[in-house]
Amino acid sequence: MKKGTRGDKKPRQCKWFPVCPMKRYYEMGKLDEKWIREYCKGNWEKCVRYQLEEQGKCHPDWMLPDGTIDESLKSL
Repeated sequence: MKKGTRGDKKPRQCKWFPVCPMKRYYEMGKLDEKWIREYCKGNWEKCVRYQLEEQGKCHPDWMLPDGTIDESLKSL
């Protein structure tokens, strides 16, 4: 495939975004937009959640994209 063709482009958002708890927390107003912008619709390959998902490893829903645990999201 030639460079610059449609097949080369990185998708605009993480493939897991539609089912990711981060999307739900954001829609509920419990998560700052910066997480979505910087990870889900930005550099999602650096997202710890994405990396664990790709490896088939379990992780809590309340783990943020940088790998930190936000206990305030646990009960939502």
